[in-house]
Amino acid sequence: MSWQRKKRIEGKNKNYSLSRKLRREQRSSDEFEVMLNSLSLEEVIGLKLELASKVVNGKLYGMPLWRNLRNIVQDAAFKYAYSAARTQGEAMRLLGLQKAEFQKLVKKYSVTTYFSEKTLDKEAIIR
Repeated sequence: MSWQRKKRIEGKNKNYSLSRKLRREQRSSDEFEVMLNSLSLEEVIGLKLELASKVVNGKLYGMPLWRNLRNIVQDAAFKYAYSAARTQGEAMRLLGLQKAEFQKLVKKYSVTTYFSEKTLDKEAIIR
């Protein structure tokens, strides 16, 4: 029956949003996101590394940055896909992963606890 409205699929990660999470933690705002949006991804990564190195007087010795870049980028892409997709299946398709590999990454990057409300409440108490 084509005249009936299709039911919209909503999974458990429907309410996950990286932007919303950072705003609740008061680590982001509309103005910040507009400025961040005007930068390229390469500029954001470079700026973040520069700011991190300022804390230690420009020296990031002992940190194998080049070897860890892949994990850092995969973590960011995984959290984005998890927050952008309505369901885990949609996130799997977005990343091009099989179910078993996807489940391993959910545990590795602990995405569900990252986006959980309880974690946000504990972090607010610590600050």
